[in-house]
Amino acid sequence: MDRVHIACIGLGGRGTGLANLVASMDDVYIAAVCDVYPDRVERAIDRIDEAQSYRPEGYTNYDDVLRREDLDGVIVATSWTTHVEISLAAMRAGLYVGSEVGGAASIQECWELVRTSEETGMPFMLLENCCYGREEMAVLNMVKKDLFGELIHCQCGYEHDLRSEISRGEENRHYRLNNFVHRNGDLYPTHGLGPIAKMLDINKGNRFISLVAMSSKARGLHQYAVDHLGPEHAQFNTVFNQGDITTTMIKCSNGETVLLTHDCSLPRPYSRAQRVQGTKGIWLEDKNAVHFDSSEGEEWTPMNDLFEHYEHPVWKEFMARGVKGGHGGMDWLVQRAFIEAIKAQRQTPIDVYDSVAWMAVTALSEDSIACGSQPQPFPDFTNGKWIRTHPNPDHYWTLDGVYLQ
Repeated sequence: MDRVHIACIGLGGRGTGLANLVASMDDVYIAAVCDVYPDRVERAIDRIDEAQSYRPEGYTNYDDVLRREDLDGVIVATSWTTHVEISLAAMRAGLYVGSEVGGAASIQECWELVRTSEETGMPFMLLENCCYGREEMAVLNMVKKDLFGELIHCQCGYEHDLRSEISRGEENRHYRLNNFVHRNGDLYPTHGLGPIAKMLDINKGNRFISLVAMSSKARGLHQYAVDHLGPEHAQFNTVFNQGDITTTMIKCSNGETVLLTHDCSLPRPYSRAQRVQGTKGIWLEDKNAVHFDSSEGEEWTPMNDLFEHYEHPVWKEFMARGVKGGHGGMDWLVQRAFIEAIKAQRQTPIDVYDSVAWMAVTALSEDSIACGSQPQPFPDFTNGKWIRTHPNPDHYWTLDGVYLQ
């Protein structure tokens, strides 16, 4: 397949950015764009026309998009709670699906994604760009080379001051607001968990078996509204259900533990709070350093000193050709991984089992918190296939390790 025909469904800030990104790829033709807001559709058409000198068809109903017969795949970047329904319809239409990230609203919809992908044979890929981050891929390389020994404990999270975005959701037509008003759990687990799950071989010889979660009280968004928005603003008296800090602990079948933190409504710098710790060493993202058992005393080695030997080949080539795309290049790489899977007509490097395992944390953490922080069993979405499936780095874009040509 020389050129992939794509539709972009969802054209808010994130969806527009992704549409502009793939429009700059010579082997991608954006045949259609869709959003419930007509002004977003018109802006997307104009920008794609500027980038590729053609005007894609515009739609406000995704069903109309999926009736087209000229598409190979869709990129879904709508609100969190609509990702699944659109993705299910797209797979039933015979299309590859690349869905923007977010957690699941229920375990039922996770099972629907699995069964629909299995029945139709169409891949579903969560576009978890952090799996293709430079540091994450270098650490994945080091994990596969056994530099950390046997993994014991990992930490990760989404720690991002989003008070302005959340509280101004109505005027910005942004979906986060309603989620923070009505829900209470780890609403955005996949940025931290995706890379960690790949290092732990989740669904390939290992799996998540249970979790327990708890949330703090909710004060940050209300205080922000009082301090910055004023009494006339719609959110001045809003009661937010989402706790300021949500903490989730996951137990793995092979004995490892994973600690997740969701922290979006208090002042702080951005972090994914990643930590990988094994019998031979530890990596701390916030310290941007590793410590090995062979190190002298409590010495830390900066990650920058390790890239020469442990840079992942994908990033080595990416840097040689020139890094491009948002979020430090991660957006470009995850989109290329999706597009290349369509071109080769193979499974995506983040498959449906990966996707739902990471997404399910939201629904399970909500259930745990609602039940007084009771442990919740983690479904085996593979129905036992994880036992006999093992990491197989068999192509360039794999996240199973390093592909050696």
